Amino acid sequence: MSKQDGSARQVSAVNDDGAHILHIDMDAFFASVELLDYPELRGKPVIIGHAEGRSVVTSATYEARRYGVTAAMPVSKAMRLCPQAVVLPPHHERYSHYSRQVIGIFRDATPLVEALSIDEAFLDVSGARRLLGSPAQVGQLIRERVHRETGLTCSVGAAATKFVAKVASGRAKPDGLLVIPPAETLAFLHPLPIRALWGVGAKTEESLLRIGLHTVGDVADTPLATLRKAVGDTTGIKLHDLAHGRDPRSVVTATTEKSIGHEVTFHEDVTDEARLRLELLRLADQVAVRLRKAGFLARTVAIKIRFDDFTTLTRSHTLTEPSNVGRRLYEEANDLFTALGVDGRPVRLVGVRAEQLVDGEGQMAALWDPDEEWREAETTIDSLRARFGGAAVRRASMLTRPSGETAGGTRAPRD
Repeated sequence: MSKQDGSARQVSAVNDDGAHILHIDMDAFFASVELLDYPELRGKPVIIGHAEGRSVVTSATYEARRYGVTAAMPVSKAMRLCPQAVVLPPHHERYSHYSRQVIGIFRDATPLVEALSIDEAFLDVSGARRLLGSPAQVGQLIRERVHRETGLTCSVGAAATKFVAKVASGRAKPDGLLVIPPAETLAFLHPLPIRALWGVGAKTEESLLRIGLHTVGDVADTPLATLRKAVGDTTGIKLHDLAHGRDPRSVVTATTEKSIGHEVTFHEDVTDEARLRLELLRLADQVAVRLRKAGFLARTVAIKIRFDDFTTLTRSHTLTEPSNVGRRLYEEANDLFTALGVDGRPVRLVGVRAEQLVDGEGQMAALWDPDEEWREAETTIDSLRARFGGAAVRRASMLTRPSGETAGGTRAPRD
């Protein structure tokens, strides 16, 4: 769930054929689906999760977000921030049902649909001009049909590139349409904070702030050599291009439903979070090796945690760029684990899964590679393992089995 709370909403429906890429994002999707059964709660702060135990927030209405409630936050903390909020339990089968219905509406407008997750997609509507009209008109038709047939709302960003379209849809939330004509791309981007750039997380933001960069325009005005020195060659080049509105990626429709995962069941329940994080690292590395062997990149990373009472939680996150680098998969899995707030609760099983797989060669030709350094190291390790055996080269952190772990822990690959 995005941290967007609708306070910076911006809309515009300029008819510009050059803004042919749409990014469509359902508004507070899980919460909105639940409110179909509770219309009396519309306009009120609502949290989707379980009020009991150590449940985390699955989604929240914009009214709750304005109090600082975010996804993956413990429900107990969310209720302290917004004590008047109503907590409703999630129903994932309903979310899948409405997702299929909405994606079907997108595909009626154009066959060029790239579903990013259960509630968002890119569309290329350049071929729909004669039948449906301009990108703005197509976006409005889709919004009206989604609301008419499902009762849900969505926000649409239209631009010449995927990056700008996605930023625009975020600015249009909730229930809005924002078109950024190509000629106005830089005027739109440059006043935005640096966090608007894909790939700028807390660490990168800190590095950019350290050299006095606060807006996208600041990044655009900074010499490339300075950016590369501050954040590394790969990230520096990527941010330089994005800040100038450059994004060569096209809408990719070919996807595979397969996933690749590994999990481990401990002989004795584990409460040591350091041991659990090390196991996530092992599993992420195994998943990445299989991805590379199969020639796939993963759009989504998921983790699975099963506690001593057999309660099982799964969490997932869609990457900004697809990856098959173990370090990237681990960092995402580790962030998801941190957000769960296990807090010493005994764990009997952990798992890491790569989902929404796409062809590696076709994607890498069109994307920046933010993990170039790690990728080179891991592909070198792949070559050494192929030559000398799988156990010949291992991460330093994996050389010693965590103290107390039973050697017979079960690792079961799942496809």
